[in-house]
Amino acid sequence: MSAEETMMASGNASWMLISAALVLLMTPALALFYGGMSRQKSVLNMMMMSFSTLGVVTVVYILWGWSMSYGSQSLAGIFANPLEFFGLRDSILDAEGNYLMGSAGYANTIDIAFQLTFAVISTALISGALAERVKFSTWMVFSGAWATLVYFPLAHMVWGGGLLSHSGNSLAAWLFGTTGGEATIAPIDFAGGTVVHISAGTAALILALIIGRRRTFPHTPHRPHNLPLVMLGAALLWFGWFGFNGGSAFAADGLAGLAWLNTTAATAAAMLGWLAVEKLRDGQPTSLGAASGVVAGLVTITPAAGALTPMTSLLLGLVGGGLACLGVGLKYRFGFDDSLDVVGVHLVAGLWGTVGVGLLATDIGWFSGGGFAGLKLFLVQILIAVVAMLFTASLTAVLALALKFSLGWRLSKEAEFNGVDLDQHRESAYDQGGIQFSRTVVLPTLPGDTFSADAGEEVSAAPGEGKVESSPVGDTPATRESDATLDAEKQEI
Repeated sequence: MSAEETMMASGNASWMLISAALVLLMTPALALFYGGMSRQKSVLNMMMMSFSTLGVVTVVYILWGWSMSYGSQSLAGIFANPLEFFGLRDSILDAEGNYLMGSAGYANTIDIAFQLTFAVISTALISGALAERVKFSTWMVFSGAWATLVYFPLAHMVWGGGLLSHSGNSLAAWLFGTTGGEATIAPIDFAGGTVVHISAGTAALILALIIGRRRTFPHTPHRPHNLPLVMLGAALLWFGWFGFNGGSAFAADGLAGLAWLNTTAATAAAMLGWLAVEKLRDGQPTSLGAASGVVAGLVTITPAAGALTPMTSLLLGLVGGGLACLGVGLKYRFGFDDSLDVVGVHLVAGLWGTVGVGLLATDIGWFSGGGFAGLKLFLVQILIAVVAMLFTASLTAVLALALKFSLGWRLSKEAEFNGVDLDQHRESAYDQGGIQFSRTVVLPTLPGDTFSADAGEEVSAAPGEGKVESSPVGDTPATRESDATLDAEKQEI
């Protein structure tokens, strides 16, 4: 290897390590995003579902996930042998004790680290559909089993040379033939539209249908308890996504730079698209809409980040943000409880991004100069999206039903009412057991009015002054409204 090649390989390795760290950050960022969207009595549980996934999926990925995703021994291009590289055997060092090198010129261990973080965040995304009603222990079992049965095979099918890849044995090759041993019309999934977002969104839908709704949904409002936390989580997700998409170039080169630009363009446009729909439909844009629009844009551009121009990325993102904003209303129309809008954002935007790249891909998309070959690409993109959905739906349903009739999913009525944090973790995110202080407010009065001050003495109001009135913290209009909401929930349950 020449000095220049060594320098490039070193730069690529550095970028991929940074990208792996950025993608790892996305799971704690998701915990903040979901935690803020949850109600106060379930915020810790929601965050724990993301954090626990870091533990469970990391372990199973090291044991058999890498082998099932990128092993060479495959069954029908779907399931790779989990024992081939079990425990990362034969994946780190060669026979001489040197680090195995990947095709980009950096150590294989770096690629393993990068791919591991994708498996973690993909599984954690599903948890948003299950807020406030499931056992934490069942979720932990599900996360490891789902990664094994769904995520790893999908990663193999799309990125490991399997059924949905560009290989000569793929569905695309079967449909439109091969050239040089590979599919003539190769499907495009740059960073995981099918593997990550369509799979997570589909799994969320299936779980919401099988597990059922919260006992107070949709009659009682379930508003986010901390919108600043939601916006912070969305901002950190945006930051981490530069590693998610930029790192999927697998080199510190122009393609990584293009992915960075396209990610920013689509995300910004999607946020504006979401806010525009909110303004037209509801009369005002919201901070929750801005944060959700950001995530919708990130999802939309994921499969297309390296295949578009910044201009077409703006279009893809704008449409994706609007569609996702409309998509979150599906749960009310059809009556399923997708608590934190995983279906509306990840499935809807993931489908649009995966199919939309077939229309807009530079020089090869149906609407961007691809001609008849572009139409074929569009059909291939629809095919891989549908297959990913069907595969995910079937295996998720089997797994969810197995857990429903064995460990059980649902919490008791009392646990759901009192809060998942208290029932599952014996914790509360906020200390609400302190001393009850009085709150003093100033009310406008007319000169000469008298009133009773805190000490009970009668005081006259001077011109321009106001009336001082105190009330216990536990007896305010806000707390009275909260108490009324709790009473309504209790009646629902």
